[in-house]
Order: sequence, then structure tokens, then C-alpha cells
Amino acid sequence: MTDRVNDPVPDEAPKLKEYDGEGITVTFEPRRCLHAAECVRGLPAVFDLQKRPWVRPGEAAPSEVAEVVRRCPSGALRYHLADGTTEPPDDPTTVRRMPDGRLLIRGDLRVRTGSGERHEVRAVLCGCGASGNQPYCDHSGPCAGGDFDRAENR
Repeated sequence: MTDRVNDPVPDEAPKLKEYDGEGITVTFEPRRCLHAAECVRGLPAVFDLQKRPWVRPGEAAPSEVAEVVRRCPSGALRYHLADGTTEPPDDPTTVRRMPDGRLLIRGDLRVRTGSGERHEVRAVLCGCGASGNQPYCDHSGPCAGGDFDRAENR
């Protein structure tokens, strides 16, 4: 049993929270967050869990915010710039299986979910089949025990 706030709801469309700053908008999908904490370590003035809103993209240059968002392995954080630019996918696509079974994927991805196909550039997919947010990992199964190696997520 878990105490997750985002209990799994099959086939639910993703719920995104948007945070606007000068020149950049950051979106956050809570059900995808695996608490790798790349954001809070990378730019604590922008990503501060003790403040509301916890994401304040106006506290740093858009290029700095974008660089830190790209560190988020799960894809829970995304961005688009005021000119419409979004994160370019890694080329070539990479897949890394973590020791606990999760799959860290980066590239030009099309992921089929219960609510349809999604275009992604970063994702952590469930390797054990227990996630209530299939195909994404949600830390509810045995494959969610390991930490993320920050150096390999960039």
C-alpha cells in the first residue's frame, strides 16, 4: 500500500499544471513525478517545494530553466518558450534499464497510454507491471526502489 497523493486512475487523461514566467512556461504533470529532485537541486530559486507556487520560472533566465527541466528523467516537467520552441528530442534515442527494472528513455518518442498516444522526449517506463499509471512508472511496484544516477540522466 502506498500513501501517494496521485492514486492511479486507469485511462485518465494527464493533468498538467502550468507555471508562466517571462519567456518560458513550465508544465508539471504530478502523476509522472518520481522525485529525482533534479529540479530543486538545479535551480532552488525556481523550484522550491516550501513555497507556493512551487515553480516560479521568472526567477531565472529561460535558458537556465529549460536546461534544468531537461534533467527531469520522468518527463513530469516540460517547457515551451514564448516563441513556441519546445525541448528537442535526444538523437539518437537512448534506453537505459535501471537495476530495479525501470526504463529511462530519451528521444523522439510516441508512447501509447490508456488515454491515447503521447509525444514525449523523456520518460521512465514501468518495468514490473505494477504501476497504476501505465506505461509510466509511478513508484507503486517493486521496480521503483532505486535512485537515479544524476550524471547519467543528462
